Amino acid sequence: MKIPKKVTKILVVSVTVVLVVILAVLLVTWTRSIEQRKRQQDLRTAMIEVISEYGERGLLELAGVSVNDIFYSDEGLTLFQGDSQEWTYSADELQNRYVFESCSKAVVYINTTFSGVSSFLDVIPTSGVGSGFFISEDGYIITSAHVIDNADSILVTTSDGKQYSATLVGEDSENDIAVLKVTTQDGSKFDYLTFGDSDKLVVGQKVLAIGNPFGYDRTLSTGIISGLSRSIRDESGNLLLGMIQTDAAINPGNSGGPLLDSNGYVIGINSSIYSDTGVSQGLNFAVASNTAYAAAQDLIKYGKVNRGWLDIVPVQLSQQIVSYAGLSVSKGILVSQVAAGGKAEQAGLKGGTKQVLYGDSVIYLGGDVITAINGMETTEYSDLYTALGNTRPGDTAKVTINRNGTEMTLKVVLVERTSENVGWMNR
Repeated sequence: MKIPKKVTKILVVSVTVVLVVILAVLLVTWTRSIEQRKRQQDLRTAMIEVISEYGERGLLELAGVSVNDIFYSDEGLTLFQGDSQEWTYSADELQNRYVFESCSKAVVYINTTFSGVSSFLDVIPTSGVGSGFFISEDGYIITSAHVIDNADSILVTTSDGKQYSATLVGEDSENDIAVLKVTTQDGSKFDYLTFGDSDKLVVGQKVLAIGNPFGYDRTLSTGIISGLSRSIRDESGNLLLGMIQTDAAINPGNSGGPLLDSNGYVIGINSSIYSDTGVSQGLNFAVASNTAYAAAQDLIKYGKVNRGWLDIVPVQLSQQIVSYAGLSVSKGILVSQVAAGGKAEQAGLKGGTKQVLYGDSVIYLGGDVITAINGMETTEYSDLYTALGNTRPGDTAKVTINRNGTEMTLKVVLVERTSENVGWMNR
C-alpha cells in the first residue's frame, strides 16, 4: 500500500521533533550533570581547604553545627555538643575506654620462678612479676627480656583468669625483648594486639600503657611521648637504643606490657624507669615497636636475632687519638684492625699498622676512619648499632671512609653480629 506524501512528511517531522526533544533533554541533563560535578568539586575543594586550616570542628561550625569536642576512632567521629556538664564521658575518657576495652584482653600477667637471684631492669625488683601481651592468636607473647631472664618456670595468666605454662622461644637482651609461647589443649585462640609504626611517632602524642604494676593486673595509665630516640643503659651495661620516653606511669610490674597509641596500636614495649625513689617519676622508657616487631619475627623464626656487623676492630675517635695521629677528621670510627681474609678486608677496608697503647688496650693507628654507613653518620659506637640495626648477615653496606684525607665509599658484605665480634670494640 502506498503511503501518501503528506503522511510521510508528517511522520518525518514528528520523528525529527522527537529526536530534537530527546537530544535537548540529554543536552540539558548532561549540562546539569557537568554543573553539578563542578559544584561538588568546588565544594569538595572548599571543604578540604577549611579542614586543612580549621579542622573538622571548624567545618562543622561553618555549617552551623556547634561542637564542643570530637573523639576520633577507627569507627569514625563522635561529636560532643551542648553543655559539657550533660555529657556522661568526655572525648578523652571515651578514647581511654575504647583503647582499654579493645586491648586489655590481650595483655597477660607473667609470674616467674628462679633458682637464684633475678636481675630486673626496673629500679625495684618485681619479684618475678611482669607483663606481656599476645601478638598472634596461636599463643605467641612478647615481653621484656629482663622479666624472664634466668627464669626456671614462666606462668602466664590471661584476662579470663586462666593460667598457662609458657615456654621461652627466644630473647634479645640487646633490645630487652623476649618471645614466649603458650599452647592450649583445645586449640582455642587468643585476642592479640597489632603493631603500629614507631617511625611516625611525634613528641606530644598521647599514649596509653596497660600492665600489672605491683601485681595489680591490667592497670591503665596515660600520658604523652616526651622524647624519642633515647639511648639508655640497663643494669648489665647494655646500651638500649631508639627508646621512647614517656610520662605515662610505668612501675615495677609494667615491664613487658604494651605502650599504645590512641587507636590501640602497639607503639612500644614498656621497659624501664628512671627514678631515685623506685617508682615512676614521669621519666619512663619503652622499646620502639618497629625494633620489637623485627626482633620478635627473628626470634620466632630462628630462635635468635640475626644482625649484620663489620668484621673489624673499631675504635671510637677521641681528641687524644685525633691529635696524636694527626688525623684530618675529628669524629668517626677508626678501623684499628680487620679480620684477616674477612669480608671487610675483601671489600678494601684497611686497618692500622702503628701499634700504640691507649688506656689499658693496644690499638693500631693509620687505618681508615668510618664516617658513615648507608648514609648514616657514625661518630660513636652507638651509631654502629643504629646504622646496622636493621641489617642481616650477607647484606651489603655502603661504608663511607676517610683514608689519609680522601673520602671514599666501599661496599662491604656484613657478617653475623656475635658477642665475640662486638667484644672487639675498644671501650
